[in-house]
Amino acid sequence: MAKGESAENGAALLTAFTTSAVGKGLDLLPRRPKRIIVCGGGRRNLAIMAMLPQRAGVEVIPAETVGWRGDAIEAECFAFLAVRVLRGLPISFPTTTGVPAPMTGGRLAG
Repeated sequence: MAKGESAENGAALLTAFTTSAVGKGLDLLPRRPKRIIVCGGGRRNLAIMAMLPQRAGVEVIPAETVGWRGDAIEAECFAFLAVRVLRGLPISFPTTTGVPAPMTGGRLAG
């Protein structure tokens, strides 16, 4: 997408694309949230954090604001899901993803 652009223009383009994609994703929800909580490296990117409220149309806060560990939450989530897969427990539910019934998913590969 940014091929041929300068580093600065490429970074600006990808930041705009990323923040717009978040906004478009929120458009698909039955009801738009009032705020989003940002985890991972994106919350440290000042340009992303500045653009998200404009492009997504919601309040944006870093994970630490609500007491979450922003650098660890994604890994913790995948670990939680992996344990559920190992135990044959569902990881997707009608009320969260719209599947017809609770579903297991994935497989662990070594």
